[in-house]
Amino acid sequence: MSNDGKPAQDPLIDETQAEERRSAAARLFDIRRVIGGLFVAYGIIVSLIGVFDSRAEIDKAEGVRINLWAGLVMLAFGLLMLLWQWVRPAEAPNPNEQQPDA
Repeated sequence: MSNDGKPAQDPLIDETQAEERRSAAARLFDIRRVIGGLFVAYGIIVSLIGVFDSRAEIDKAEGVRINLWAGLVMLAFGLLMLLWQWVRPAEAPNPNEQQPDA
């Protein structure tokens, strides 16, 4: 037994750490997070524009505050995407599992 200053390597700990890294990467690159974030950001911007629409812009849209309604719908959709991502997080694929042939 030689002790050259390196800690003992436990394969179970290494496997657990690798699994945690894969899981974090899968959650980080979840498309629902990107889509939800963009829709929330654009929804806030368009809603604010709709709140401050001039009378001429409202009359142009037949009396409907279209920017406000469109912004609120975008905001709701973005929040639903983020909620979906939070409730059902993405699972990292198991690298040891065989993929079925198509």
